[in-house]
Amino acid sequence: MPDDDRTTIIHRRTLESAAMLANVKRAMAITAKLNRLTFDDADEIRALFSELIGKTVDESFLLIPPFYTAGGNEIRVGRNVFVNQNCTFYDLGGLDIADDVMIGPNVSIITAGHPLEPSQRRSTTIGKPIVIEKNVWIAAGAIIIGGVTIGENSVIAAGSVVTKDVPPNTFVGGNPARVIRSIGDS
Repeated sequence: MPDDDRTTIIHRRTLESAAMLANVKRAMAITAKLNRLTFDDADEIRALFSELIGKTVDESFLLIPPFYTAGGNEIRVGRNVFVNQNCTFYDLGGLDIADDVMIGPNVSIITAGHPLEPSQRRSTTIGKPIVIEKNVWIAAGAIIIGGVTIGENSVIAAGSVVTKDVPPNTFVGGNPARVIRSIGDS
């Protein structure tokens, strides 16, 4: 089972698992309110998202509900971040989203998982951080798995499954995602 300084391991029936469950309940209550709002309620959406993550988001932050999370308190977002509708962020391992990031509809960013070993699957939750660097575009339906960094200016193709780090200035796609080509201003 992975165990480094970037990995969070929570065992069942511990104080940490009780705290995780309490945080899930808190997040579900906040997102239930957030998901009743519409595009025209941008200020209230920002206020609820700020409550969810425990930090005030910049007024340039835009999220279109519905939105789902299993915690929220480990999400950090920069300025001018756009999150389209029906996204899911499981943030137990930590989720850092830099400035100018665009996240398409139906994107899942999942920092949490379970051990492969059948005897440990239900007893342990493992969180690995995800870092999304500046000016990244994650297209519709992509899935980002814990433990990866998506480099600055990169693009994740629609429907891709990202399981490894993405270098800066690259276009990746597929399952698992692989580099398709370099990108840049030309």
